Amino acid sequence: MLTEKIAQDIVRETMNRLNRNINIMDDTGTIIASGDPARVNQIHEGASDVIRTKAPLLITKDNQEQYKGARPGINLPIEFQDQIIGAIGITGHPEEILEFGELVKMITEMMINQSFLASQIEWKQRMKEMIFEELVKSDPNYDAVEQRLNLLNVKLKPPLQVSLIQLRENPLPNQELIQKMEELLDVQHLLVGFLKVNRLFILTSATPEQVIKRRLEAVGAYLQHVGIHYHIGMGAPIAEQTNIWRSRDEAKLALLLGNRSKGVTAYADIETIALVDRMDPEVKKKYVERVFAHLTPKYVETAEAFFANNLSITETAKALFIHRNTLLYRLAKIKELTGYDPQQFKDAVSLQLAVWIHQNRTNTIE
Repeated sequence: MLTEKIAQDIVRETMNRLNRNINIMDDTGTIIASGDPARVNQIHEGASDVIRTKAPLLITKDNQEQYKGARPGINLPIEFQDQIIGAIGITGHPEEILEFGELVKMITEMMINQSFLASQIEWKQRMKEMIFEELVKSDPNYDAVEQRLNLLNVKLKPPLQVSLIQLRENPLPNQELIQKMEELLDVQHLLVGFLKVNRLFILTSATPEQVIKRRLEAVGAYLQHVGIHYHIGMGAPIAEQTNIWRSRDEAKLALLLGNRSKGVTAYADIETIALVDRMDPEVKKKYVERVFAHLTPKYVETAEAFFANNLSITETAKALFIHRNTLLYRLAKIKELTGYDPQQFKDAVSLQLAVWIHQNRTNTIE
């Protein structure tokens, strides 16, 4: 636990505050960090006594000769989880150092404890990511998954559901963001982590979809509050661990095909579009080229807005910032150029398919 890096950090931080030389010794009494680099890797005999006796040691001019190479000062045991793991030495007149020696010891032990906690959090987080990566493989090792879940004291129970969060950027430390999401999701057994630099996964357990969606909306509100642009895709709930990959794929489709302005898109919201997306690419290409063959981008945009606003003349005109009569003229022109009337149900379905294909050809997500 008392590594050279931690020891060097302790020496640097305490020397900056005290303006005195500091030595850190490991549990063998070997100096592993010092304000005097020449002393590193030497045995500190005073520290060896401290580790053996578990008691502080003052080295003065009177007893200095008993400890080879030692200088006047104070040496104190470093404790971690009720074990002596090393010693800290402060060089100077013992009478002057006594008043702050215990404070330096306390700060040292706090830094070691913080480092340990940080490493534990990092280890647990990596374990969560490894579990999720294994679960979405084509042939997961479920024994390994179960062992790792046990280490984390996490139990995955149906319904299971995968959500993905795509961030445009993330100015926050990863762990801070993950902890906030876990707090907002408030699910006892879940896995949250990063798949890529700006994409997170969430695997929830034993929680209804409606509850998850509400809490994801709270996550979205938080992201918006801290200035992070985001889009959340939810896969459908599944009952078996063997189908977690399917919920993951559906969450990816929800990200790809969903309306980014909505914030949270469930797979159920885009299931029809997803069916179109799975059609043969060449068939889709030929279809949209035939239907839109004579349409300019302005008329394609008009069709997109008309369908996005549920065939409402008033709402579409507002969305496009045009007069109602201008919109009616454009819709008539679309009918003339394509042979499909966007205001008739059957023709509108054909045009809507072409719009979806056109939109999805310009969107990509890994």
